[in-house]
Amino acid sequence: MAEHVIKMPDVGEGVAEAELVEWHVKVGDLVREDAVLAAVMTDKATVEIPSPVEGRIEWLGAEIGDTVAVGSAIVKIEVAGDGTQPATDDGDPDAVTGEGTAPQSETLPPPPVKEMAKPKPEATRPAPTRTASTAGPAGAPRPEGERPLASPAVRLRAKEAGVDLRQVPGTGPAGRITHEDLDQFVARGSAPTIMAGLRRDNSVEEIKVVGLRRRIAEKMALAKSRIPHITYVEEVDVTALEELRAKLNAEKRPDRAKLTMLPFLARAMVKAIAEQPQINSIYDDDAGVIHRHGGVHIGIAAQTPGGLIVPVVRHAEARDLWDCAAEIGRLADAARSGTATREELSGSTITITSLGAMGGVATTPVINHPEVAIVGVNKMMVRPVWDGSQFIPRKMMNLSSSFDHRVIDGWDAAVFVQRIKALLETPALIFVEA
Repeated sequence: MAEHVIKMPDVGEGVAEAELVEWHVKVGDLVREDAVLAAVMTDKATVEIPSPVEGRIEWLGAEIGDTVAVGSAIVKIEVAGDGTQPATDDGDPDAVTGEGTAPQSETLPPPPVKEMAKPKPEATRPAPTRTASTAGPAGAPRPEGERPLASPAVRLRAKEAGVDLRQVPGTGPAGRITHEDLDQFVARGSAPTIMAGLRRDNSVEEIKVVGLRRRIAEKMALAKSRIPHITYVEEVDVTALEELRAKLNAEKRPDRAKLTMLPFLARAMVKAIAEQPQINSIYDDDAGVIHRHGGVHIGIAAQTPGGLIVPVVRHAEARDLWDCAAEIGRLADAARSGTATREELSGSTITITSLGAMGGVATTPVINHPEVAIVGVNKMMVRPVWDGSQFIPRKMMNLSSSFDHRVIDGWDAAVFVQRIKALLETPALIFVEA
């Protein structure tokens, strides 16, 4: 037998290390060529590491949450051969050792399902080969307390279907549960019946904070520990804006993006920043220097299956309403699909955060360090508004905005938000050039 060593690849962009966020295999597993072995994260971009050979996992060189330097050995695979086949990814001939051949009775399992692949329609899915241990009626297919292995996509589908993955037999490597396993479990009518009555649940699950969630935690802790926040909430009447938006969408050209609230807010912020440029700044509190930017690079906080990330609309000051809408839509798709680049996720000078329909009445958004301001969009609701003689229904929305009180005084924060309010309540002003 021979040994093939896989090292942490160079993911480019000057990255010297990456965090291991998921293992798809364990020691003893048989893997095929191109099977995904692990996933690593660097600057919010997740990269899968495939196997260049087929064989048996002999050694894993890191644990989930570890930071691994580029070029470090992370996996050793026992392969059939006499040591003459290609060695490691970097061409090191010394990485393959030993000799002999694999026993003829050993066979490799089917290739594992790609983690981010979408479920195929039932009619086109080949039925997986099931072993005797996983066939038959549903029952606990793993020891009590053992956590089932499954991708985030499979876990989400199971949660939506009300299926306890601990009851689902897995046919993937190391008993990993695939989309096909979940489909077959549901098709057999094996979803567990909810027992009547109330029972105590004394279980405690330990969840290691790794990957994007750890980066979010570190970023939020840094922002709250170093930035004295002041939050200013203002009510905005967006009735006229919504009427204009609906009309523009109804008459838009086919090559133009659909307009949401965010492009209007972005354009209003650009105009307000032109009058108060100190809002569009980065504060280097270690050096005691404020970097006031001419270009308005707006971060759009986006919720993804993996957590909150902030793609950046660069040079919003040079984009019209429809260009802003197209870029916001493109970046949102890239964020949700996990294809956003490092450049698209960095370099913002001010941020917009919105929870959409879940926006609540008011929020206290956390500033995206080292910026000095963040504008929060709350839920739009129809409310009765007194016009001097009667109550009339109006579409109202709150803006909840936070500012770095070391750099922005309360008065300046109020002036900034009031300017945005005026532009949104009289949307024609957004199109008027100074």
